[in-house]
Amino acid sequence: MTDYATALADFRPVPAPAIQPAELRARISGLQARMARAEVKAVWLDASSSLTYYTGLSLGLSERIHGALVPAEGAMIYVSPQFEAPKLRTLLCIPGDIAVWEEHEDPYALIATRVAGFDAPGAGLALDPATPFVFASALMQAVQGPVTSAQAMISAQRQVKSPAELALMQTAMEASFRVQKAVHAGLRAGISTTEVAEFILAAHRALGLKPLFAAVQFGEATAYPHGVPHPQVLADGDMVLIDMGGTLQGYSSDITRTYVFGTPTPRQRQLWELERQAQAAGFAAAQIGTPCAAVDTAARKVFTDAGFGPGYQVPGLPHRTGHGLGLDIHEVPYIVGGNSTPLEAGMCFSIEPMLCVYGECGVRLEDIVYMTQSGPRWFVPPAERLDDPFGSTEIGT
Repeated sequence: MTDYATALADFRPVPAPAIQPAELRARISGLQARMARAEVKAVWLDASSSLTYYTGLSLGLSERIHGALVPAEGAMIYVSPQFEAPKLRTLLCIPGDIAVWEEHEDPYALIATRVAGFDAPGAGLALDPATPFVFASALMQAVQGPVTSAQAMISAQRQVKSPAELALMQTAMEASFRVQKAVHAGLRAGISTTEVAEFILAAHRALGLKPLFAAVQFGEATAYPHGVPHPQVLADGDMVLIDMGGTLQGYSSDITRTYVFGTPTPRQRQLWELERQAQAAGFAAAQIGTPCAAVDTAARKVFTDAGFGPGYQVPGLPHRTGHGLGLDIHEVPYIVGGNSTPLEAGMCFSIEPMLCVYGECGVRLEDIVYMTQSGPRWFVPPAERLDDPFGSTEIGT
């Protein structure tokens, strides 16, 4: 057993080179090419992760509309309240004009005027899917021409990660993997879920990551995918579920391990092994050109063949098998029934077909894969045995 304070003292910030302006410009050019094909004159990027993706800016949502307009041709324009513009200029990775509005003025009329004035092909405005309804409805009233969703254009780019994005995610995943191992080594009878969660958050900060979340569940509470609203205290024989994530230069890690504190019962071993097999089946099904739904089907079949389910029924798997990962902790592609999106190189997603037995326990093994032309690769080693929840395979294979 390792004391958490000792483990924390050994952590140092990991290297994290930011996405370079040249890559940001290439992303904007890619969006403009898609806009031209869709005959859309401009795209609105709200203060969301998509604004970060294209410009490097991370502004945060407020009641004041704030973001960027990207025309199908030419330079984009930032939109800002007047009093925020001086700060915004210091944050710009991609230079550009800033259209400003005073507190008493109508920012939607300003945006509509700028869209109308673009010397660009196409018509109307396509909105960042994260644009709040209050902004979207006002823009629909103000802008001449159709106001549509830019989701298909943006998602098509964001779901395929570049080498630089993959490198950041690799570093972030390896950092969280180290924290997972430290949690396992430091568990003791009587420790609370609160204490473990506090260590997870502190450990991510010590490694230079911004903590995203720390979910810690013991015993019967592990049966519930998002836990229970009260802390637990660890006892011998408890199932332990640890789910965590952080961000590095905006890119997320996400990893779950489940194991037993003490000696597992035959029933615990049976459930854990079924979970491992389901995760492995999902990994094997994830091949280039295969629809996302096929990964969910393959993982779910392991449970139904063992008498769990069917479908989303519990005991069984009550949710999708996975989700995409990147600047958002949950993003496209979603690994769920009915999703016909074909897998392609650069896509990153979780495989986490949780086996839930309400009133008893649950098992979730969550790892992230990235697709290559030759198939899926784990960012970090998956669990191979209940008694070895961190695997023995080299990272990246």
